[in-house]
Amino acid sequence: WVLFLVGWPTLHLATVGGVILAYIQRDDVRGSIWESHYEALINTFWTGLVVGVVGVVACITVVGVIVGIPLLIGLVIWFLYRSIRGLIHAIENRAY
Repeated sequence: WVLFLVGWPTLHLATVGGVILAYIQRDDVRGSIWESHYEALINTFWTGLVVGVVGVVACITVVGVIVGIPLLIGLVIWFLYRSIRGLIHAIENRAY
């Protein structure tokens, strides 16, 4: 979760590193509370990527700016919420 949060200033290079680690370590945490964290990390990454691409493409068109900018703002809020929630649950040793 920390890599996801520090990914913002690095153009999400740290986020990509975090999702790669999640894929690598996912089998090692099967059946534990950490499995939900790894699944949430992977889902957050891919959902964020798809919605981000759609938002950026929408911003290219004049009409799309009306949809694209709110979509991207919502994405940032959603991404931060999920990352902070995941970090808090991890610190408290709780499943996501």
